[in-house]
Amino acid sequence: MLDESPAKDRTTQIVAVINQKGGVGKTTTVVNLATAVAAVGKEVLVIDLDPQGNATTGFGIPKGRGLQSSYGVLLGLTDPQEVIRKTYIKGLHIISSTIDLSAAEVELFSQKDRDSKLKQSISGLDYDYIFIDCPPGFGLININALNASNKIVIPLQCEFYALEGLAQLFGTIQSVRNTINKKLIVSGILLTMYDRRNSLSSVVAADVRTHFKNLVFNTVIPRNVRISESSSHGKPVILYDIKSSGAISYIELAREFLSREAQ
Repeated sequence: MLDESPAKDRTTQIVAVINQKGGVGKTTTVVNLATAVAAVGKEVLVIDLDPQGNATTGFGIPKGRGLQSSYGVLLGLTDPQEVIRKTYIKGLHIISSTIDLSAAEVELFSQKDRDSKLKQSISGLDYDYIFIDCPPGFGLININALNASNKIVIPLQCEFYALEGLAQLFGTIQSVRNTINKKLIVSGILLTMYDRRNSLSSVVAADVRTHFKNLVFNTVIPRNVRISESSSHGKPVILYDIKSSGAISYIELAREFLSREAQ
């Protein structure tokens, strides 16, 4: 349980990090972007909405249990202030995940306000930034995340089929805008797992920039063994090896992300 609340004198930016495909770097982006943003003095909360709980373990935090996790917060059964936990990073807190989230899709389906449960639950929280780690797919968990958010970051792996799922994702985003959240905007598309030794990565990156232009972050996240190692040690790569190319890239991403916020 968090025993102290941030001062309530600011507008909270809620950012869903989402892609319907798995393995594209969503969790890695949440963990490292949130850490870098907190490092410049912002108050940050991470909400782990993925039943796998990788963002939770990425901070070295034990996974939640039952209602004492994002599961209880999503269903509106738990006061989020009761389950917010401090991390070892100053200014960064987390609502951890649990495998119980796997059942949340079914439990939400029969509820009248099933699209807005998360928004209602976290409406009283006050941070500079709340980052939501979304699961793969297009279920009610992600609809709740998009409804609760005002910004989206889309990690996109530099692979052959990278663009295929984006049309469906943008269709879902537009549907959410048209029906339940008119203020939702895409902050940026982030190219991840870029391998400079592979010409395909360059082709994919150029193709994405041609289609989406300034919507794509200038920062590119490379394939980097330190990123994988840091996850297994329960640390953001920024803390695990700040001199690694992965850490440098995420620091640069945070700088670019915050500069876009200031515009």
